[in-house]
Amino acid sequence: MQLSITHSSEYRHTHPVAYGLLRIRLKPKPTHGQEIQRWSMELTGAKVETEYEDQHSNAVVLASVEPGAQRVAITCRGTVDTSDKAGVVGQHAGHMPIWAFEKQTDLTRPSAQIRQLAASLSSDPASYLDTLHELSAAILDAVSYEVGQTDAATTAADAMAAGKGVCQDHAHIFISAARHLGIPARYVSGYLMMNDRVDQEAGHAWAEAHIPHIGWVGFDISNGISPDERYVRVATGCDYRDAAPIIGIANGAGDSALNVRLSVEQHSAAQ
Repeated sequence: MQLSITHSSEYRHTHPVAYGLLRIRLKPKPTHGQEIQRWSMELTGAKVETEYEDQHSNAVVLASVEPGAQRVAITCRGTVDTSDKAGVVGQHAGHMPIWAFEKQTDLTRPSAQIRQLAASLSSDPASYLDTLHELSAAILDAVSYEVGQTDAATTAADAMAAGKGVCQDHAHIFISAARHLGIPARYVSGYLMMNDRVDQEAGHAWAEAHIPHIGWVGFDISNGISPDERYVRVATGCDYRDAAPIIGIANGAGDSALNVRLSVEQHSAAQ
């Protein structure tokens, strides 16, 4: 399948920015089952300072905000070829050792609830795949998908206690429980083509776990499936902070408002 993506993030500030810096991770990864045909990024009110690959092999753009700007916009457009690999990404590669994904972070540190959930599942390596599918279903049953109940700073423990969250929270709880079982797990940010709409309010997030003899396997907890050809992997990391699409600072900007416009659809010859 070939997917067409247009993603625009617009920041409006009440005062001119004295100094601002943006770390942008929006370019998809050329990985197993995914090939980037074209990708472009356009900046308004900011300029690219450098581009590099981070420790998780994510493509990163570091941009500075133009002094005095009150509007900053980042618009990405591209097409990506995808195929259904049943969520299997393959064997581990890259700069980070596999053991790094066994360590908990501030966002994934398990609470008693999460430890109890993990303890109810099999820890036998021979049944890890079944265990992780059971874990995914159990999390969705315990934490309903509700927008506006959590934010980027919400921890896995807090979302589990609240019983409400979004895809980011589901992924963090899954990662927390998997690591508690001794299974390496990581966070994935990306895009998902919805079956019932083209325009969306935000990107998507899911998790991947490393299973012996299989490698990394994806689990979209919020939708109860493993990623297929409708998914585009953009960035990975130990948690959201490593894979966040845009992180920035803006001194002197006053209050800020963010408007996101995102469309993901199957590419046609007429586009």
